[in-house]
Amino acid sequence: MNLTELSPGLKGRVKGVCHLENYQATICRQLEDIGFLPGEQVEVLRKSIFSRGAILARVGSSTFALSEVEARMVEVELL
Repeated sequence: MNLTELSPGLKGRVKGVCHLENYQATICRQLEDIGFLPGEQVEVLRKSIFSRGAILARVGSSTFALSEVEARMVEVELL
C-alpha cells in the first residue's frame, strides 16, 4: 500500500521509499531526507478533492504537502 491509499485520519508506518524510475531517484532521496524513513509513523491529514491534488501528511512531528506522484513513492503499512 502506498501513501495515496491511506485514508485521512488513519496512521501507518513507512515501509520504504520506492525508486520507481531513474528520473525519480532524486525525489525518493528528498523524501528520505525530510523524514520518510522505514519505521517512521505517518498520517494522512487531508487529501485534495481533485483526483490529482496534493496530500497533506505528517511524518514524525513535521507536516508536508506531497504531490500524488511523491505520495505514491512512499510505501506504508496500516497501524
